[in-house]
Amino acid sequence: MDARLIDVREYPEFAAGHIEGAQLVPLGTLAKESADWDLSAPLTLICRTGRRAEQAKRTLAGRGFTSLKVLDGGMDAWVSAGKPIAVAANGPWSMERQVRITAGSLVLTFFGLGLVSSRKFFLGAALVGAGLVYAGVSDNCMMASLLGRMPWNDPERANV
Repeated sequence: MDARLIDVREYPEFAAGHIEGAQLVPLGTLAKESADWDLSAPLTLICRTGRRAEQAKRTLAGRGFTSLKVLDGGMDAWVSAGKPIAVAANGPWSMERQVRITAGSLVLTFFGLGLVSSRKFFLGAALVGAGLVYAGVSDNCMMASLLGRMPWNDPERANV
């Protein structure tokens, strides 16, 4: 690939497997990070399936970038084609795993508090469940966004 590779996934996804030479620039930081980039330099945008990369393409096009491409099928297609990936040696758990652990822990905590303290704590468990339903329907997980900001998910600390 001749273009600069920009991976717009979050660090845990990137650490689990990325194209060698790709630069990690999570979608949420793309506008800020790209402020000093050459507007005419060719960029290939990468995410898991292509959805976030398309969002990144729209963001960058709106900022004046002229040579943008999205990796067809994203990393899922890249891996399915048997192409090589690089993996971080001590990367964090996947974001999906972190969300399941956090959501499960919150539900159990609220349920336990509801049993021993006040029935009002059951509302907390219901809110976690509602958040998970929203995440599934909208494909936008607020818990993952919060977990992505935790220190163990910071690529700066992992020297990426």
